[in-house]
Amino acid sequence: MKATALVLSTAGALLAAGLLAAGVVVYGGVYNVGATSQHLQPVYSLLEITLRQSVRWRARDIAAPPLDDVERVQRGAALFHGKCVQCHGAPGVAQDDIGKSMQPIPGPLVDALQRWRPREIYWITRHGIKMSGMPAWEFRLDESQMWDVVAFMQTLPDLTPQAYAQVTRLAIAAPRQEQVSAPGRRGDVDRGQLALSQYACKACHTIPGLSSSSPNVGPPLKGLASRSLIAGKLINTPDNLVLWLRHPKTVKPLTAMPDMGVSETDARDMVAYLATLH
Repeated sequence: MKATALVLSTAGALLAAGLLAAGVVVYGGVYNVGATSQHLQPVYSLLEITLRQSVRWRARDIAAPPLDDVERVQRGAALFHGKCVQCHGAPGVAQDDIGKSMQPIPGPLVDALQRWRPREIYWITRHGIKMSGMPAWEFRLDESQMWDVVAFMQTLPDLTPQAYAQVTRLAIAAPRQEQVSAPGRRGDVDRGQLALSQYACKACHTIPGLSSSSPNVGPPLKGLASRSLIAGKLINTPDNLVLWLRHPKTVKPLTAMPDMGVSETDARDMVAYLATLH
């Protein structure tokens, strides 16, 4: 009994000391969150291990389509140039200032295949990596386009700076197919909740069900489904809310709410979620 009591008291003391130390670090402002202060190597290594294991687990059942199609690689080259180079650079091309200034720094993707399988690169492209600056592209690129990027990345190790410049020049000049929304599709509540986050709605609005810093820029959206008017202008119907989400300045020219480039499909999903906010 005495031994058990000693073990429990020791464990309790260690727990209390740990909580006290954590409190000092958090509330005392000890940890420097500035991007000019690099992570300590143990922290960096821990984050890398966590990232690697998390991605591998979640991507384990993804089946990659054929990735050696020339047209697919060409489409991926144009997307890579437009979406990835600003942070990661490319053969002979430096990152933009935003990519150089992040912490952790987004590295070049020339060696990505040495560290990641194609299905894992796809997962990272689709879902992003929280607290790293890596965005999720699920709401910016369709399924085929995300695999196009993966297909092109498989060719990166073989491209010289001159070859990369030529490939991307031809890819950008090639005609592109416009994305078409599926007609008659019903809104998806769960996807709509995610879309409200991915289109940065929660940056200005407090939205029930979405974690945020409780911003006070735009009006809170609690009870939106019970309101009679949208923006004080439109009858609160699903179609009118889609119109407002996609083209706010068409509805109210002097509104501070910007056009966020919301697609028809994503707007329908957002409306499905907002309809649950009574």
